Amino acid sequence: MDNVDPALARPKQKVGYRPLLLFAPQLPVGETRSPTRDFGAAPCYLFFGPRPFRIFELIEVNSTPEPVKYPAFINTLVAMPVESKYEPKDMIFRHLGPTGLKVSVLSLGGWLTYGGTQKGDIVKQCLKTAWDHGIQTFDTAEIYANGESEIEMGRALKELGWPRDEYVLTTKVFFGTGRKEPNTRGLSWKHIVEGLKSSLKRLEQPYVDVVLAHRPDHATPMKEIVEGFTQVIRNLNLAYYWGTSEWSATQIMEATQIAEKYNLIAPVVEQPQYNAFHRERFEVEYAPLFDQFKYGTTIWSPLASGLLTGKYNDGIPENSRFANHEMFSDTVKSLQTEEGKAKIEKVRKLTKIAEKLGGNPGQLALAWAIKNPNVSTVILGATKVEQIEDNCKALKLVEKITPEVMEEIEKVLDNKPKGPNKFGRER
Repeated sequence: MDNVDPALARPKQKVGYRPLLLFAPQLPVGETRSPTRDFGAAPCYLFFGPRPFRIFELIEVNSTPEPVKYPAFINTLVAMPVESKYEPKDMIFRHLGPTGLKVSVLSLGGWLTYGGTQKGDIVKQCLKTAWDHGIQTFDTAEIYANGESEIEMGRALKELGWPRDEYVLTTKVFFGTGRKEPNTRGLSWKHIVEGLKSSLKRLEQPYVDVVLAHRPDHATPMKEIVEGFTQVIRNLNLAYYWGTSEWSATQIMEATQIAEKYNLIAPVVEQPQYNAFHRERFEVEYAPLFDQFKYGTTIWSPLASGLLTGKYNDGIPENSRFANHEMFSDTVKSLQTEEGKAKIEKVRKLTKIAEKLGGNPGQLALAWAIKNPNVSTVILGATKVEQIEDNCKALKLVEKITPEVMEEIEKVLDNKPKGPNKFGRER
């Protein structure tokens, strides 16, 4: 093995299994190939004995006239043991809609935080804190901080060095990153493909688990949209699933029907706003999607931008989300109305219920959302590790929300949407 390039030499084994050598197809002398691009070698996993082995993805090098047995050339891919770094703790897991993919019922997102107000080490610290509490699902989008969120989260994920098969990563395309050229936003086939490729470069990832259409595109034919997402999954291997965000049930139904008719891939998950003060669309409009397709959901704003935590009960604190972001100016004004004051009073009453259960109002709001079986995962937003630690305590309240407690909560909220009259015909 004297001729083995040190840069490609096999790392020392930590376990007693003999490494497995796999050979790529023989190449003409002098040609260069990539295992990922040309042979689909990564991500590729196999099981060798009781431990999983990951196949190395080697750098591009010239081939040799004859196959060799050492990891010095492109002809050889070496299987190495994967050291698991994930500990589920007390986390709850659910399938993402009708798929086999499992997501932690709490996830961490980068909207209005990472790449915007938070950069550098704090992003890495927040992701690690989430991971240490069992969160393995992370969400971002091309528009968040005009691409900076993907850059910051991608950098943090790379530095943390978690095995790629141990976490779930989602991003969204539609809004672009703030550029003015018209094809850099929307859901044209062109932007779906190129937008996702750009996102992956910022994330420093070979693929995402789920890519979502961040909004419906009324200017692009639905068939083209479904074809675009089918291509990035079926042909380009840039994602495993696709979904929607803030689409109507009718639009989701249309996309599903087109997929069935033309042998394309249907969406499997919606990312809607859902919290104790925002319920109608989720609980009524989407009900047929849950019943017919087991459609998944990754809900955002579960705390109503902090309103359900009680932090705004006595005014708008400095450096709070309502104080720092102009987009919430109308929300701030609404709190001075009779309806807004009524919401604050409801939060005060919910606080008493939370305290009886051994938690706080924010934890109760999260547990309330988790209690809905149609919620696949609840997206958290955090600028401090302490917020993540506090939010994760909501898991302890889920089982404490008995039918009696839920009835008490509903009496306080007094806003449960009424579904369609089924005339007593239910299964």
